[in-house]
Amino acid sequence: MKSRIFMYLFIFSVLLIIFQYANSKGIIDKYEKDINTFKTKITDLEDERIKLNDRVFDLSFFTIDGNEEAVDYFENQGINTEELLPKIKDGLLEMNVYKGVDHPIVPYASMTESKIIIDQIRILNHKWILANFTDGKHWGELFINYEATDKGEVIYKLDDYFLYPVN
Repeated sequence: MKSRIFMYLFIFSVLLIIFQYANSKGIIDKYEKDINTFKTKITDLEDERIKLNDRVFDLSFFTIDGNEEAVDYFENQGINTEELLPKIKDGLLEMNVYKGVDHPIVPYASMTESKIIIDQIRILNHKWILANFTDGKHWGELFINYEATDKGEVIYKLDDYFLYPVN
């Protein structure tokens, strides 16, 4: 009788060990699969991050922030670029508040019920600005020369412009 109890306990123990092994094996296999999936995702995201960093570098090339010579030009004149750059953008955006149909710098009149406004501005260097304008339906781009005076004023001069055709 005592030997049968030990035999039953032995069989129960073996079954319990087999169950634990099978359960643990399934869990470990699932974790390994998840780890491999995440490693693949991490690799893909790292590749995408590298591509995005390259794109950011390319896009920052034609901005005043990425142009040390343009910043040095202002600093050599004693002009603080931290104050000047927002002032340049604000000056163009303030032109959006105008009376009548003629925008102060955009050479087109609105062809819709809305006014033409400048909505995006990129300062390229110490002399040039690219700006985007729209009336809600039509849009175009401006190439503007600017000059910062010693008195802190900004003078804008429209150099070229383009209105995209409506499809």
